Amino acid sequence: MNWNQMQALVPAPGQAPDYARCLEAFPVLEQAKATPQEPRYHGEGDVWTHTCMVVDALLQSADYLAATPNERGVLFFAALLHDVAKHRTTVVDPVTGRIGQPGHSRKGAVDARILLWEAGAPFALREAVCRLIAVHQVPFYCLEDARRSVSPAWTVHELSWQLDIRLLAALAEADMRGRICADQARVLDSIELFRELARDEGCYGAPKAFVDAHTRLSYFRGADVHPDYPLFQTPGSKVTLMCGLPASGKDSWVREHRQGLPVVSYDDAREALGLKHGENDGKAAHHATDMAKALLREARPFVWNATHLSRQMRSKALDLCYAYGAEVRIVYLEQPRDELLRRNGKRDTTLSNKALLGMLHRWELPVPSEAHEVRYEVEGAAA
Repeated sequence: MNWNQMQALVPAPGQAPDYARCLEAFPVLEQAKATPQEPRYHGEGDVWTHTCMVVDALLQSADYLAATPNERGVLFFAALLHDVAKHRTTVVDPVTGRIGQPGHSRKGAVDARILLWEAGAPFALREAVCRLIAVHQVPFYCLEDARRSVSPAWTVHELSWQLDIRLLAALAEADMRGRICADQARVLDSIELFRELARDEGCYGAPKAFVDAHTRLSYFRGADVHPDYPLFQTPGSKVTLMCGLPASGKDSWVREHRQGLPVVSYDDAREALGLKHGENDGKAAHHATDMAKALLREARPFVWNATHLSRQMRSKALDLCYAYGAEVRIVYLEQPRDELLRRNGKRDTTLSNKALLGMLHRWELPVPSEAHEVRYEVEGAAA
C-alpha cells in the first residue's frame, strides 16, 4: 500500500478506524496478535488488542478532535505503530514468567521510520511520528523516577526541541487509557502533571527558549547554565557533520557547498589504507579520527563526511568536536528508497544494495538538541 492509500486511513473526527485496512497497510502488525504482554500492566492481553484500544481512546480524546488534519495524521500513525517492535523485543523471565519488551520504544521508532519511508510518507510527518514513538512512555514516569540523572524540567526542555509536547502527552494518555491495569489513574495524573510542567516551563507546543544556540547545546550536554544567560564560547573549528545513508548525496552536497574545506571521511580512510567496505572498520575510524583531531587542534573548519546513522555513532564524533570547542552543524540528507538503491547500484562501491538495506536497523536521525544547528536537506523538510 502506498502513501496515498495510507493517508486515507486517518479517521476524521467522529469516524471509526478501519483496522482491516490498517493491517493491510502494515502487515507486521499481524504479529502483534500473537505477542503477549505482562498482565500486571496489560490486563487486556495481546499487543494488537492493546493497540486497537489505544487508537480508539485517541480518537475519542479532546486532543484528537481539536487537532489539525496534519496533527491527526501524526497522532493516528504514532498510536497505530507505537508498539510495532514489541513482537521482536519480547522476553519472558524463565523463573518468574514475567513478560518484558525492553527497548521497544526506540526500536519501534526505527521500525516505523522504515515502514513509512518505504511507503513514501512525507518526511516531516514521518519524523514527527517516529519521535513520538521513541519516547512515548516518558510522560508516565518523568516526574516520579528518582533514578533519572536529570530533572523533569530538563526533560521537558529537551523533548520540546524534538517534538510537540502536546502531541506526546496526547499519545501517552491514549496509551494509558487503552489498557487494563491497576495504576491507570495514578499514571494519568502523572501525564497531566507532565503537561502542566511543560506549560509552566513555556514549552507546551513550542521549543524551550534559549538565549543562543551555544547555551542551548551546552545545557543539553549537561552544563550548569541557565537558558536566559549566554555562555561564552571559545572560538574553535566550525565543523559540518554529514549524516545519511550511503548514496544519499553527501559527497555531492560537500562538493557544492563546502568546496575547498578539508574533509574527514571513513571511506577516504579505507581507500588510503587499502580496505574494502566493512573490512577493519576500526582501523579506518582511527585513521579518520586522527585527522579530525589535527584539524580541531588547529581550530580549522572542516567537513566530517560519514553516514553517522545511529545516535551512538554520531556521539563519538560529536563528543570529540565539542571537547575541542567546535561549533557543529549537522547536515542530514535522504533519498526515496528506489532512488537510493538506483544510485547505490551505479556507484563504484563494494557496498551492495542488500547490505545497504541491512544498515536500516541503525537508522536514527539527528535531532535539534544534538548540535548548534541541524539541517534536514530533504524535500518537504523544514530546516
